[in-house]
Amino acid sequence: MTEVEQQILLALVELENAVSRMAAANPKPNLLPLFARIDTLTMQLPPDADPSLLHYLRKRSYEKARLFLQARGAEISRGNCAHD
Repeated sequence: MTEVEQQILLALVELENAVSRMAAANPKPNLLPLFARIDTLTMQLPPDADPSLLHYLRKRSYEKARLFLQARGAEISRGNCAHD
């Protein structure tokens, strides 16, 4: 896993944790900086990065991207698009 992929994985896990705490959080966490960080990191991936990972990130399928980076591809549910 590349350094950028590791940073993306950390950001995705942080996002997942923030979302899971959202129902009980007061005030609600601001998720926009996390989305912006993930977008910025996605743009840093090389053109030859895995097409599945790029697809998940560009479509904002963050759970699928996290599972992919955690080598848990078998747990990724098929989506409606031809790529999944």
